[in-house]
Amino acid sequence: MEFHSKLLQPMQESNVRGWNGPLPFYMTYPGCRVLNQEAMLLQDLEYLQQTWPDQVRRCQKRIAQILDKADYEGSMIYDEYPDRYSLQALAKSMQKVLETEEENAPGEDMIQVLLCGEIYKRRHGGRRGSISF
Repeated sequence: MEFHSKLLQPMQESNVRGWNGPLPFYMTYPGCRVLNQEAMLLQDLEYLQQTWPDQVRRCQKRIAQILDKADYEGSMIYDEYPDRYSLQALAKSMQKVLETEEENAPGEDMIQVLLCGEIYKRRHGGRRGSISF
C-alpha cells in the first residue's frame, strides 16, 4: 500500500532535471513530460537513420515516397493494429517497384523493416521521410 501511495505523490522540484526555479503544478505529477519525450524519440530515430549505409538510406527515401500514396486519413497504416498480411503485401509491391528502378534492390525483409520504421514515424508525428519540429 505504501508503494502505490508513493507513485501518486508529486515529484520534488529538485528531482526534475533541466528546470530551474519553481515548477508549475502540472509538471510535478508523473507523465507530464510524455509529449516532449515522443518528439525527442523521433529526433533520435532520425539521427540514427542518417548513419545507415547509402544504399539503405536511398531505399528508405524511396519507400517514404511510395508510402506517401498510402498516407491518407483512414489508411491502414494508422490502424491501431495494422494487418500483418497487408503490410507484407505493401512491402512486396514496394519491392517490385524498387527492382524495376535499381539492379541491387534490397530483399523483401529489408523493405519490410524500413516500411515499419517509416510507418512508426508517421504514426508518431513524422511526415514524408523527415521530421519537422
